[in-house]
Amino acid sequence: MERWILLADMNSFFASVHQALDPGLKGKPVLVTGNPSLRKGIILASSYEAKKFGVKTGMPIWEAKRLIPHAILIQGKYDLYVKYSKKILTIMGEFTPLVEPFSIDEAFLDITGCQGLWDSPIEAAHDLKEKIKNRVGIMCSVGISTNKLLAKMAAEMEKPDGLTLLLPGDVKNRIWPLPVRKLFGVGPRIERRLHRMGVYTIGDLVEYPIHSLKKEFGINGMTLYYSARGIDHSPVDPNSLDKAKSMGHQLTLSQDAQGGKIRAAIIQLSEKIGRRVRYGNYVGRRVGLVLRDKDLIFNSWTRVLPDYTDLTQDIIHGAMDLLNRHWSLWKPVRLVGVNFSDLIPKEWEQQDIFGERRRLGRLAKVCDKIWDKYGENSLTRGSSLVGERISKYE
Repeated sequence: MERWILLADMNSFFASVHQALDPGLKGKPVLVTGNPSLRKGIILASSYEAKKFGVKTGMPIWEAKRLIPHAILIQGKYDLYVKYSKKILTIMGEFTPLVEPFSIDEAFLDITGCQGLWDSPIEAAHDLKEKIKNRVGIMCSVGISTNKLLAKMAAEMEKPDGLTLLLPGDVKNRIWPLPVRKLFGVGPRIERRLHRMGVYTIGDLVEYPIHSLKKEFGINGMTLYYSARGIDHSPVDPNSLDKAKSMGHQLTLSQDAQGGKIRAAIIQLSEKIGRRVRYGNYVGRRVGLVLRDKDLIFNSWTRVLPDYTDLTQDIIHGAMDLLNRHWSLWKPVRLVGVNFSDLIPKEWEQQDIFGERRRLGRLAKVCDKIWDKYGENSLTRGSSLVGERISKYE
């Protein structure tokens, strides 16, 4: 039986949620920001009406207002977006039990075996789009294919309110001529490395032998090799979010930050991660640091800690080590992210010869209880006071 996979991508999701709540905003340029009162803040999302004027995510508010003086600024509400996302997932569950959330505004649906309900996958996609539009008030673009990779790429081809069928036989004519950055999984860093190798289109990538890609990118080289050919056998997994594999937070800064403010952001983010890890009764071993510079280019690094841990201090030390090894503190950044992965269930208490780790573990649990009772601002490390407090977006 041939597989049929849909990828539904909500169009300008954050802004669309506000337009759905307030019909008076429909057809108007809406800008979602962290805090509209901060002129130095940035744009987190924008409606398609705003995008027509050249507004982009990450653009400073002042610059966006210069492009659209009559734009409507709205402070984002992440809890609201989660609520709408759950409504949309409920609708998708009426089509098939095989629904895999990919992000807050995207999900895969495997409708293989459900063909008796519709004349074709295209009809199923139309039905899905109409139900989401009528019940939630949001438009979406849907990609249709025989695997997740091509469904995802198909959904990107026509926005907003698109519906695109992309079959394996279409890959040569429709995918290979595209810039290599259009291949799912190719970010700015990989794109730059591929350009240095003379690879500028997806078709160029197809010409590269697999052993050369593995030599350059390791196991990711195999993924690039097969993805360029439209090959993907991964299943749609409705349980993909049931078990945590990693935890992370990001902080978008209201202005370029250097030195102490970068360190302060790392501390704040690590505190939030450590708390979540302990609540989930996990321990992890791999720390990652993400920095987006003033040109909005992402840079990321990871390192493996000596032992599994749930101590915030270990996460901080790992992230600071990455910062010191890979970044000059005078270079400004606009976003700081910390993630913690290789998580496994905690089945033992961490020990050391002098009992320091046990004391740190007890201290962390006491802090967790205080935060639970009095809120996240009730305790703060002195070393983080030079930075900005984390908003609800992180």
